[in-house]
Amino acid sequence: MKDSTTFGMQPILCLAGPTASGKSAIARAIAERWPTEIINVDSATIYRGMDIGTAKPTLEERKAVRHHLLDIRDPTQSYSAAAFRHDALKCVAEIRERGHLPLLAGGTMLYFKALREGLNDLPSANPEVRQALEVQAQKIGWPGMHAELTRIDPVTAHRLAPNDSQRIQRALEIWHISGLPMSELIGKANPSDAPVATLTISLEPSDRSILHMRIAHRFDEMLEQGLLAEVENLHKLPDLHPGLPSIRCVGYRQLWSMLDGEVNMQTAREQAIAATRQLAKRQLTWLRSLPGRQIVDSLSPDALQQVLQCVQKQAREITGF
Repeated sequence: MKDSTTFGMQPILCLAGPTASGKSAIARAIAERWPTEIINVDSATIYRGMDIGTAKPTLEERKAVRHHLLDIRDPTQSYSAAAFRHDALKCVAEIRERGHLPLLAGGTMLYFKALREGLNDLPSANPEVRQALEVQAQKIGWPGMHAELTRIDPVTAHRLAPNDSQRIQRALEIWHISGLPMSELIGKANPSDAPVATLTISLEPSDRSILHMRIAHRFDEMLEQGLLAEVENLHKLPDLHPGLPSIRCVGYRQLWSMLDGEVNMQTAREQAIAATRQLAKRQLTWLRSLPGRQIVDSLSPDALQQVLQCVQKQAREITGF
């Protein structure tokens, strides 16, 4: 793979936005205009067997446009921001060597952050430590794990919600592996993972209520397409449980609770829609803190034309079109 400093010569094109903002449709439109390959920036579409609830591109769409970083993990497995950065930069180099335009598109802001800013010098994931922490969490609950984190790393614990299981687990894992709190390690840059230049087009809807309606409508469409049956198939697998990152994905987590008898279907639907709206809010908050982004109102009638204008210069330099 090319050294990451190579990428500073030509910014990496990124299309970001909250869930249900129309990223996939615009990414496909870019691919219709220029020879493009899409690198998915999504912590849910990486999982095999999780198609409907992640709004994964259809087989027909994948035949029309080459997609990368889809279906690369089983739901039992984890995938880190560090792994994403490594895989994404490798894809970018290979796509450019083919004379195509690499387009990173998605809504997992942690992945965009890792790509743009580089990574801290944190230890890699350890499956045995994670398993031990999950067993402990089953006994005392994630608020109890949060209390444990408060004892060993109050700085990190202060910024995490007591039920933020994924981040609490990672902070505790780092402490168990390194013997140091995450807050001490997080400022130590890894020189092999330097920041790279990006051109980020940010789809930001001007009317939050319309985005909320789209989120509800899309979830209902997923249910009509068979999302519940998809979750039921996952629920039958003996090695899957709600503590895994895959099952904690919005929509899946709430329907899993329904299948466990904790809530009824109506409540699961309402909780899934509410959780998706909260996700969109967090995504927008992150985007609005990003300097230098090219803002496009995703609700504007000429949103696509604005995006194509942003892309045109870089696409011409890379593809010759």
